[in-house]
Amino acid sequence: MPYQAEYIWIDGTEPSPLLRSKTRILADDKEPPIWGFDGSSTNQAEGSNSDCVLRPVFICPDPLRGIDDVLVMCEVLNVDMKPHSTNMRAKLETVAKKYARFEPIFGLEQEYTFMQNGRPYGWPSNGYPAPQGPYYCGVGGDIMPGRDIVEAHTAACMAAGLAIEGTNAEVMMGQWEFQIGALPPLEVSDQLWVARWLLFRIAEDFGVFATLEPKPMLGDWNGAGCHTNYSTKPMREEGGYRHIIAACEAIGKKVDEHIENYGPGVELRLTGAHETAHYTEFSYGVSDRGASIRIPWQVAIDKKGYLEDRRPNANMDPYRVTRVIVNTTCSASSGGSGSSSAKKASSKNGSSKKAGSKKAAKKSASTKTLTSVDVLPKKSSKRR
Repeated sequence: MPYQAEYIWIDGTEPSPLLRSKTRILADDKEPPIWGFDGSSTNQAEGSNSDCVLRPVFICPDPLRGIDDVLVMCEVLNVDMKPHSTNMRAKLETVAKKYARFEPIFGLEQEYTFMQNGRPYGWPSNGYPAPQGPYYCGVGGDIMPGRDIVEAHTAACMAAGLAIEGTNAEVMMGQWEFQIGALPPLEVSDQLWVARWLLFRIAEDFGVFATLEPKPMLGDWNGAGCHTNYSTKPMREEGGYRHIIAACEAIGKKVDEHIENYGPGVELRLTGAHETAHYTEFSYGVSDRGASIRIPWQVAIDKKGYLEDRRPNANMDPYRVTRVIVNTTCSASSGGSGSSSAKKASSKNGSSKKAGSKKAAKKSASTKTLTSVDVLPKKSSKRR
């Protein structure tokens, strides 16, 4: 019985790349092979030399179609089988392999905003809703538009075998969040892109669209970020707190490099207001949601765990964000064991999910992350 494989990839649109996808019908005994597309239509090639290659890197069940159908996340290659200039995954793969001994894992908190007719979903056609306050984790049909879409998206992510950890309504009406992780950098990035694709696709069925714009509404309204929870094995072990502080110190020495990789439009969102630190400054502290990096209160008590970089935008590329964080912190750790000048921050009440939770490295058996060995030069991975 033939099945459908939906090939998904990231295009070359600037400043924020878009997701693209197309369907291929395959015989039941045929694995999803390397495929191609017209790069001149996706800002990835000239018309005179337009062919680009799709190489499968992650395969999971397609929850929107039949039981045998699959979603195929791909990276883009040139026809010589070398990474395309827009292929950020290949750059991450190099760094992830280099620092694999640190066992880095990430949990990503993806915020987004439902939009309809040019305004956040649920907002009046003229004027504004009530000020922010009741919407965060709220309940009630008059203030929580979009919950049915969120439920459909959550169910789809679970059926696809993605490591979705939760959802919640955010501070602005029409704004929501889901969390993916905790997983190693390549896996968490692949899965976030697939979860985004499912979100956009499901929103179609409800007559709305989901935007990852970091500041969809100017004024006294929260922006949308992708808070990035991060830890390495030394940070998760006994005595790991000094490694967490050392990581914060290392990141603080490369503010500009990190901001450049945290998504376009950071200057609109990271203003120092609405639970953000200004993008030109750097700070970290326990339970401080106005800091660049927050150290959860439980981590300060346990003296081990993880940190939360609050600066990445909702429209960030996870391949870029995880790469720069791993490269900065692990390269610093390779040269030393910690900073003696580390700040001390007082603990406050607060809570956050832990990047080292039980779900952390537990990938569903129905998904598979692939390497070049799986698909080059022979056929691509076996579908599961």
